Amino acid sequence: HSFSSAGRRSQLLQGLPATSTVEENSAAGVAVYNFSVTLSPLAFEGIAILPTIVNSNPLTEAFDIESKGGLEFRVITTGNPVLDYETMPKSFDLQIFVEDTTGRTDLNILTIHITDKNEHPVFQGNMAIETVMIYVWEGTPPERIYQVDAADPENAKLKYSLLPATAPFSIKESGAIFSTKEFDYEKDPHSYFLNITVIDPDGLNSTRTVNINIININDERPYFTTKQRIYRIPEEQNPGTRVANITAKDPDDGDSPSRLFYSIQSSDRHFSINPATGELQVAGRIDRDALPLRLHPNISLVVRVEDSPSSGHAREMEITIVIEDVNDNPPECNPSAFRKEANENTAPGTFLVDLRNYCKDIDADPSNNQFIFTGLSGFGSNNFALESTGRLVMTGTIDLENPDNPGVEVYTLTVRVQDIAHPNYSSKYPFYISFDNIIYIYIRIKPVNEFFPVFQNLSYVFRVSEITKVGSSIGRVRAIDKDWPPNVITYSIVAGAGTRDYTNIFWISPTKGDVRILARLDYETTQKHIFTVHASDQEKSTTASVTVNVLEVNDEEPVCSPNFFSLQIPVNLAVGTNINGFRIECQDRDSDPRSFRYFINEGNENSHFTFSPSAGSNTSHLILASRFDYESGLDTNWVYGLHVHITDDNLVSARDKTTHLTKTGTVTLSIRVIPNPTTVTTTTPGFTVVTRRENLYSPSAWYVPFVVTLGALLLLGLLGHLGLLLLTRLRSCCPPAGKAHSTSLINAPEKKKSKKEVAVTMTKLNTIFDGEARDPVTGRVYEFNTRSGARRWKKGNEPLQPVLAMQVMSSATEHSGQGVGGAEAPSKKEPSEKRKELTAAAKLAAKPSAEQSETPGPAGLRVQKKKEESENGGLSSPA
Repeated sequence: HSFSSAGRRSQLLQGLPATSTVEENSAAGVAVYNFSVTLSPLAFEGIAILPTIVNSNPLTEAFDIESKGGLEFRVITTGNPVLDYETMPKSFDLQIFVEDTTGRTDLNILTIHITDKNEHPVFQGNMAIETVMIYVWEGTPPERIYQVDAADPENAKLKYSLLPATAPFSIKESGAIFSTKEFDYEKDPHSYFLNITVIDPDGLNSTRTVNINIININDERPYFTTKQRIYRIPEEQNPGTRVANITAKDPDDGDSPSRLFYSIQSSDRHFSINPATGELQVAGRIDRDALPLRLHPNISLVVRVEDSPSSGHAREMEITIVIEDVNDNPPECNPSAFRKEANENTAPGTFLVDLRNYCKDIDADPSNNQFIFTGLSGFGSNNFALESTGRLVMTGTIDLENPDNPGVEVYTLTVRVQDIAHPNYSSKYPFYISFDNIIYIYIRIKPVNEFFPVFQNLSYVFRVSEITKVGSSIGRVRAIDKDWPPNVITYSIVAGAGTRDYTNIFWISPTKGDVRILARLDYETTQKHIFTVHASDQEKSTTASVTVNVLEVNDEEPVCSPNFFSLQIPVNLAVGTNINGFRIECQDRDSDPRSFRYFINEGNENSHFTFSPSAGSNTSHLILASRFDYESGLDTNWVYGLHVHITDDNLVSARDKTTHLTKTGTVTLSIRVIPNPTTVTTTTPGFTVVTRRENLYSPSAWYVPFVVTLGALLLLGLLGHLGLLLLTRLRSCCPPAGKAHSTSLINAPEKKKSKKEVAVTMTKLNTIFDGEARDPVTGRVYEFNTRSGARRWKKGNEPLQPVLAMQVMSSATEHSGQGVGGAEAPSKKEPSEKRKELTAAAKLAAKPSAEQSETPGPAGLRVQKKKEESENGGLSSPA
């Protein structure tokens, strides 16, 4: 440690440095050295830091400083640890530090030497902490029995002594204890206490006690004190029953109770012996009537007694146990219940069973195995008799069909079997007296099949509707048998239950006679079925005829053609018009053609459509019943999905029927209303056809949008290029003649806004066409997809002549003032030449060719229309 102070270092510790001594093993608080502290005149307040041991060499906490009063101090021992000369350093250097209030300090060393002290000898090993227990076998010759271990702290030579001196033991200078005699447990004391003392040369000593115990050895054989050798017990004794008490004695034990061990040497499961007391007991069931005891009822046992569980002295003795028979087995019959049969009308005196052949008593003693039969009883026992020999015979005649007979099929008889000797069953059969000695005999009177089964009716007639469900019961046949008890009758169909189409059209329950149908009946095919049923009691049988009359039911639905159709009509179609000449034709296998009724069940909003006639005919036409009104908002739907129901009310049918039923057929119609086209009047004669396409593709056809887009871009580029070439050609060949005839095809400024006639074509592409309709302009039939609207001309239909198309357009123009193809008709103010050119353009638009072009006339009109077919063969619908 280093110390610093405000002032210079001075001599404050008086008497230091110094050297002192202290004796080892000094207790705590022993003074080692005294010193004082001197203060300067300026240190009027005394000592700031009291004298303190700040370090020691070697490091220890065995010393401390305490005040004696004033400025006097002393160094003392702390007792922690206790100073030991033999194990610790022989000296310690203590650094003592002090500081006064002026800041002056002093540090000096006190050297303390440890002095040796003579100490008591110390026992080592077990004797240092406890009393040592030494065991010596009796009969052991004199020998060393223990080694005392002691040491002196100063390593001086030690001496050993032993008290009491009369004890038969001695101790050597080395500390070895010897026995001086051979001990006899029965004569000598069983235990000795010796005081062992160890002394050093200065007379210091220590004493410990040693306890020597003599161990008894077994040197005598025990002997039996029980004299009886033969014992008698009855059989079937409960486990634990005492048979005999075997006793013995060991001379080694003297007057104290002998500690002997008993056992049975021969292997026997019937008996056991208590190893401590020698009590012989029954261990298991002893059955005198079973082998080998039935032939040899004596059991021999060898009993052994030992004075030690093992390696001791032993003696053996043989005893005999005689097993006596008791009447512990009742007579037993195997089986204990007999079942016999006797035909009805069996003659009296007929032998049934000899009970003695099935009964026996297994008791070994003949006096215990004799038995008798008594007490024949039971309902109907008067028809039987039990002879003294155990034979059972019939005494009466039993006829099951006789009304006076009680109708019993099985007679239950009881016979008691009893021992002649007094029974002793209480332990083995505690409940035998109640039921075990009873024999049950069941006599079954076997019926004789004397009668044929008879059907209740010679023939059966069932009336069955033709719509009866397959598996339904249509009737039941029943046969009876006069035999008692009635025989089980089984039913079957032996002939006539099939048709040309079905091998078995009827089925009969084998046990109940319930008749069911296995296939659908059809009045229109077969009106009557006749078959034969068979009833049998396994020995005798009979038959009956069954007729099934099939009743007609209106079970056929009207079938109409077509059952699905798509139509297009102009919005201004006249009321009362047969729409596109559409009609349906219906047929019904079980209804008159005049019985049909027609109803539009769904989709006929605002009742625009009806059928004529609505009833009484197998054909009907679709009629427009009221005009469409989209301008006022009354009508908003442009596509009508009509669900038409056709019923067969059977109004004129007078045939017999089980019930009045109505069947309904259905037809689905899709009607698209074509709106008026939008027309813009232009100052320059012109007719432009604009085709708009809406393509629907399958989500998986990712390449289709790409191909279509690329094709459209190429087509637009080509059309633009052709347009520029045409414009250049017109300007070079036909210079403008005036404002009234000048035409600007692309963004030409005009004083009067030109009107263009635009035909819009909606084309939807899809690969599946599930509907068809007739084009109102050309009259041709085309196919379309009901979901996407994509269309194409139906194969096999030839287009109408251009003249017919022109007539249709003229007719539509006269009624509505608009072109049927979607282009607005020329106004009255326009020249007749424009009207003719427009008509010619409309006729060209109606032609089914893939591409058409018309060279403009002298007026410079050029009409071009291009129809593009989709990848799946769809076409642009007529504008």
